[in-house]
Amino acid sequence: MPAYLEGLLAPVADEIETIDLPVTGELPAELAGRYFRNGPNPLPGQDPGHWFAGDGMIHGVRIRDGRAEWYRNRWVKTTKLAGAQFLTEAGLDRAAVTANTNVIRHAGKIFALVESGFPYEMTPELDTVGPCDFGGRLTTAMTAHPKEDPVTGDLHFFGYGFMPPYLTYHRLDRTGELVESREITVPGPTMMHDFSITENHVIWLDLPVVFEFERVGKGMPYVWSDSYGARIGVMPKGGEVQWFDVDPCYVFHVGNAYEDQGRIVLDAVRYSRDKFAGLWDEISGVTNPAAAAVGSGLYRWILDPATGKVVEELRDDRDIEFPSFNEEQLGRPSKFLYTVTDNAIVKYDTDSGRSEVNELGKNPGEAEFVSKQDAKTEDDGWLMSIVTEHDGSGSELLFLDAKTLDFAASIKLPRRVPAGFHGNWLPDA
Repeated sequence: MPAYLEGLLAPVADEIETIDLPVTGELPAELAGRYFRNGPNPLPGQDPGHWFAGDGMIHGVRIRDGRAEWYRNRWVKTTKLAGAQFLTEAGLDRAAVTANTNVIRHAGKIFALVESGFPYEMTPELDTVGPCDFGGRLTTAMTAHPKEDPVTGDLHFFGYGFMPPYLTYHRLDRTGELVESREITVPGPTMMHDFSITENHVIWLDLPVVFEFERVGKGMPYVWSDSYGARIGVMPKGGEVQWFDVDPCYVFHVGNAYEDQGRIVLDAVRYSRDKFAGLWDEISGVTNPAAAAVGSGLYRWILDPATGKVVEELRDDRDIEFPSFNEEQLGRPSKFLYTVTDNAIVKYDTDSGRSEVNELGKNPGEAEFVSKQDAKTEDDGWLMSIVTEHDGSGSELLFLDAKTLDFAASIKLPRRVPAGFHGNWLPDA
């Protein structure tokens, strides 16, 4: 059986609902809302051919008045080919789109996201409403990593595809209206998973993992290309892109980016060619003896539009992923970054490079930062993460003090939650 159907990645077979979940410790009384986490969960008996291709399933916990009122898990009930015009245009009308990567809320609507198709609207109870194209204005796929500007409320995002236009920039205003769409010129069909914004710029990652037609029907049809090159783009909002050549690498997830005396500072988790190849084989179900040694590192790029120069720096070679931070600082200088490893949650001081670690002895998912209502500092809040025993015996929704990484509370979930991708805390309006 492929690795993406076993162990911590093994899918669950049904949808359930449980009320009044047991709590250890004390849930923060001010928290009222829903924690949703999305990830691949193929239907029983199906083999999607790659971890990234499994049907989307959202796991949700409702919290209010210091209680965990309910847990429920629901598949995102996508319609075959909904939102995938780029597939039909290429004659690939047998491919199904799954909204399995992220779940966000914008302008009062909740969306399940995947980078190969339209967003799918969900209800607060996790019923599927259906695909959304923003009144017919969205004509590309939508990234699973949009960025909501904390100042303007605009949602910046993009779509990429394997036919021109390869990359298209979009912007929703704070009311949810699609007000801007324009092509960004790149050399070919790059797999652009994430990007970033600063106060005045959009930051692009044009990196050497590209679509290959010969691999269609053989898992994910993207491969490393030694000839494609690697560059980071700095685009003034409303302006043209300035590109900076960088050492070849791949980035699945960025931390924060911000402006510093005219320069752009970008922190992200960076993969070398060999590290990417090992990881890609592993999650594709290909046996690769080197995969177990594959790691990633926290990296920083400093880009200077005035001189055209870029400085690249490895900040930590620890095997980490899923960087998160206080998103009230999105696009502005931020001091703290949170990442996860196989057994721990790591907090970085991005000024000094120092780190603190909570060794959980369990497998953590992405650690979502939630700020306190009366926060005095950037890290005054909690981290929320679905944590699973390595033997698959159970999962919990863990709360840590984001300042100290000390235990605050945990909610025992009624089933094991497969390792997945991204979650968000959606506070009651």
